[in-house]
Amino acid sequence: MTTTLAPQSLAVEHLDAFKKICGEKFVLVDEESLNNYAHDETEDLHYLPDVVIKPGTTEEISAILQICNQYKIPVTPRGAGTGLSGGALPHLGGVLLSIERLNKIINIDERNLQVTTEPGVITEVLQNAVKEKGLFYPPDPSSRGSCMIGGNIAENSGGPKAVKYGVVKDYVLNLEVVLPTGEIIWTGANVLKNSTGYNLTQLMVGSEGTLGVVTKIVLKLIPHPKYDLLMLVPFQRLEKAGEAVSAIFRAGFNPSALELVEIDALLITSKMVGSSLVPVTEDTAAHLIIEVDGNNMDVLMQDMEAIAALLTEYEGGEVYFADDAQQKAELWKLRRRAAEAVKIDGYTIEEDTVVPRAELPALIRGVKELGRQYDFHAVCYGHAGDGNLHIRIKKPGTRNSQNDPAMQEALRALFALVKDLGGTISGEHGIGLVQKDFLPIVFDPVQLRLMKSIKAVFDPNNILNAGKIFD
Repeated sequence: MTTTLAPQSLAVEHLDAFKKICGEKFVLVDEESLNNYAHDETEDLHYLPDVVIKPGTTEEISAILQICNQYKIPVTPRGAGTGLSGGALPHLGGVLLSIERLNKIINIDERNLQVTTEPGVITEVLQNAVKEKGLFYPPDPSSRGSCMIGGNIAENSGGPKAVKYGVVKDYVLNLEVVLPTGEIIWTGANVLKNSTGYNLTQLMVGSEGTLGVVTKIVLKLIPHPKYDLLMLVPFQRLEKAGEAVSAIFRAGFNPSALELVEIDALLITSKMVGSSLVPVTEDTAAHLIIEVDGNNMDVLMQDMEAIAALLTEYEGGEVYFADDAQQKAELWKLRRRAAEAVKIDGYTIEEDTVVPRAELPALIRGVKELGRQYDFHAVCYGHAGDGNLHIRIKKPGTRNSQNDPAMQEALRALFALVKDLGGTISGEHGIGLVQKDFLPIVFDPVQLRLMKSIKAVFDPNNILNAGKIFD
């Protein structure tokens, strides 16, 4: 049976061994460094590691994991620390393994539309590098300017473009991985089709750093679309905005992004970034941000006009079209900074629910009712086009959900609602530390047993991100 390791301090000989592997300046034990890596963007949680190690090669990671596996030292892999489920929190102490020095784009293969990269590359840096070649890597989390490709792999990240183009798993062809035992493997092949044995590549994607440390990544690319158009549509009723989302797809349109932002979140974000771009009236409840892209501007214009006309049937208000690149960038800044803004404003608890998109109105109704029942205030925003609603919660006196029985009860009710609507408890943020107690709501004992068995095969000593996803 797999057990969770207890927090422990490292012996001097372990630290000396790590310094011989990586160099003394990349093995950090000073208070400031430990505090810098003791948190990510999850709620208000803080756990000190015993040491922060910054390896520079696959072989160094292999040597570190061999030592940790031998002496059963907990290891927490970490990218940029932008996660929202506690996946990079070193709650058992031990080694915080940062992949930030593995930050090279190794090769952009224009002939085969592929890129090989190390995991510490910032997502937006990689997107811009391939765009210079006329190529497109669509997954774009809101934190793309700071998050790393390795973390995106660990969480199977999505973002606004996922509604048309899919999530990270749809672009990963092959991975170099260091197993918890220190063994180094490639999980697949650099091909578009592969029916050769079990799909270890896709098993690694979304495994939240519990099965191995990814050190090289081969991604599929597509040609970059030439044009995009963006519009903002206000709604007086939040539920009507949710109903309109499903209607757009039923009418045959395929937007490249379809985001919902509740008015409270938009006002908080506008104030933080100093923007007055979005017109807001007192009776506005929410906005939909709708983008289309492609290679024929006339077709895109026709689609936008038809979508705007359709939305009047769902009480959509006066449409605001972004006229130029600057206005588009400002609209997207408002959407992408929403999580940061509302967290600063006190909405520290975030849930990442996902339901079939036609069920969004029922989910929104349910969230508001639970807020009244459990005495919290919630704002909703997110990727409405694929049913992925981010719910930010503010409750006076409660900074996180971990030590608040009433909030735990409220979240259990929320996730039961999501399950009843045919959804699940995380669309792109993962389970990590803060959601693991709720997994039995959506998984039966057989499913959980199989997952734990997979973990035990890859990590028999349970050193790698132990206590994440499940105990």
